Amino acid sequence: MVKKRFKTAIRHEQIAEAALDIVRSDGVKGLNVAAVAKRVGFVPSAVYRHFKNKSEIVDAVLDLIRTRLNKNYHDVIQSDLEPVEKLNIVLNRHVELIGGNNAIPRIIFSEEVIGGMPEKQQQLYGIIQDVIQNVSLIVEEGQKKGSIRKDIPAENIAVSFLGMIQPAAIIWNLSEGEFDLVQHSKNAWMLFLDAIRESVRKNE
Repeated sequence: MVKKRFKTAIRHEQIAEAALDIVRSDGVKGLNVAAVAKRVGFVPSAVYRHFKNKSEIVDAVLDLIRTRLNKNYHDVIQSDLEPVEKLNIVLNRHVELIGGNNAIPRIIFSEEVIGGMPEKQQQLYGIIQDVIQNVSLIVEEGQKKGSIRKDIPAENIAVSFLGMIQPAAIIWNLSEGEFDLVQHSKNAWMLFLDAIRESVRKNE
């Protein structure tokens, strides 16, 4: 039974990866069961054994994105780096994840998700909540160590952190990569850093 579940998990990830590849090249409109089956090398009936329709495949893609983001946070949170360094690394990893895969903003901001069923909106909200909670943990660590200001709740700082990424990802996606996401993140980080550092507040 465990072996069977393991194989099923692998198949789910393969299908989700294939779906991301399709969205990267053809957009969300190009995503369907037949296209996924062809990309993975299955017959469509094999995909249907795991997912009933396109909607369930989108669910799997969102789960995959959530897993990758959480892994990035877990790796950084467990490190011995200073909290401010952790935040910078997390930001850079976000940018690398988005910049290396335009399918992620395409599917997250698609009509399938934003204008889709409430369940998908809840999935997206769950992803955002994970980001806020994980960033808050790092911020709280910095507040305890005295490197991040304590007069603003950690959750509010985490939402501001998310604000460096999400609007920029939308602009980058709409511009089809012309907007310089990397340079923006560097400039936004300097502004964010000046706003949250405890040393800046003390010297005002």
